[in-house]
Amino acid sequence: MRITDILTIEHAVFRAMFDEIEGALLKSATVVEVRVLARTMTALLHHHGESEQNLAYAALDHMLKEKGQLNRLYTEHREMDTRFEQTQAANDFSEASRLLHSAMVMSRDHFRYEEQTLFPLINDILQDESLEKLGDAWEQRHASLRQD
Repeated sequence: MRITDILTIEHAVFRAMFDEIEGALLKSATVVEVRVLARTMTALLHHHGESEQNLAYAALDHMLKEKGQLNRLYTEHREMDTRFEQTQAANDFSEASRLLHSAMVMSRDHFRYEEQTLFPLINDILQDESLEKLGDAWEQRHASLRQD
């Protein structure tokens, strides 16, 4: 399977999780509950972001003559990480909920940009064989994560 297809599927899973978290936030009563939700998403998104950066972005960056064209995406990853970290540090329930919601909105926007702009570019620049090799690398990486 091509790396761009795998990452798009992961985005769909994250969107479904965000929907569930938004529902859970309506039932949450404590800042601790919000922190747990944020911590869970941080861990999952961290692995996803590493896969994107180490496989898809790195391959695209290598193919582009002008380095730094992916700065927006790297910056957005850092900003999303920061927003989720701020959620975990918040001491007030409403502030933590607001930050978590904001992080999820930012993540959704980021996913949309990748799917509409970046992934088609990757698909145009790289050959199917390369995309599938990157998909295989993703599968190997995730197989080793399951063993840890």
